[in-house]
Amino acid sequence: MTLFKGKYRIESIRLPGYDYSQPGAYFITIVTHNRQCSFGNIVDGEMMLNEFGELVKNEWLKTGNIRRNIIIDAFVVMPNHLHGILIVMDNDDDGGGRGTLQRASTTTKTGPEMKTKTIEQFGKPTKNSIPTIVRLFKSTTTKQINQLRQTPMQPLWQHNYYEHIIRNDNELTRIRQYITNNPKQWKQDNLNKLL
Repeated sequence: MTLFKGKYRIESIRLPGYDYSQPGAYFITIVTHNRQCSFGNIVDGEMMLNEFGELVKNEWLKTGNIRRNIIIDAFVVMPNHLHGILIVMDNDDDGGGRGTLQRASTTTKTGPEMKTKTIEQFGKPTKNSIPTIVRLFKSTTTKQINQLRQTPMQPLWQHNYYEHIIRNDNELTRIRQYITNNPKQWKQDNLNKLL
């Protein structure tokens, strides 16, 4: 899908027709506007968050607290981006628990027992879908940081974000390790605009 915003052409990087509210694990990367290092610094291979970085971290954690079917897995706030794994749980349980995790599938199943696919469409957000969660996270952090730095209407994040559907336990383990090691790899990181 291609959108036009002013004179810029924006390509959607979402998987066409995929239901981003279905149970599964998703690796998310959200990058700051112009890759500005707004959230702190890497010191001796460790991320040292500033006030804005702490705010971003707390809002990311809050995402899992306010949505019953979302679990925040491994994540890291870097100087100019956030890497995180969001786990969407099946919300069909009857109790007060979080439901069950199923691996995300890119195939469509049909039949009377299957739920109707809830596909996000432009201008029609789907509750608790990955695009809606990321959009709300970006919006609230932008608003709060702009209030703190007294810069109304300034962009904080790039227009889009990167997402990857995690398909198996080996991939989940590998991505968790990548997130954990990200601060130590900052000098080689392709998001490090100082390169």
